Amino acid sequence: MRHNRSIPSSTIIPVLGYSEVRQAAEWLCRAFGFRERLRIGDHRIQLEFGDGAVVASDAGPENASRVSTHSTMVRVEDVDAHHAKAEAAGATILHPPTSYPYGERQYSATDIGGHTWTFSQTIDDVDPASWGGELITSR
Repeated sequence: MRHNRSIPSSTIIPVLGYSEVRQAAEWLCRAFGFRERLRIGDHRIQLEFGDGAVVASDAGPENASRVSTHSTMVRVEDVDAHHAKAEAAGATILHPPTSYPYGERQYSATDIGGHTWTFSQTIDDVDPASWGGELITSR
């Protein structure tokens, strides 16, 4: 799998929604031993633990209608092929494959239980500072 400074190297990355992202990240670090990896404005903070990672994400009042406060991100080698297979199997596609300035090509879908999944392919190694991220730690 390609390396990109803008995303943790973990294959599976839970994304957890919080009303106060910075407060949640600080608490997860203090209570569970996570380390901040990358801040993305005030709405996302990537956290590391060993070779694993989670993302604390904004689930504020504007997202109150969301059924779930979490999703799962999975890094794949070929997001377009993965998307085609998921769609053929009946996954509900929320967002089609899209390339982003942070060096990832991603799509999102829900599974048969209504769980949200985002599949991400690294397409470039991008310095987080170039798109507004603030790298806190590096491996």
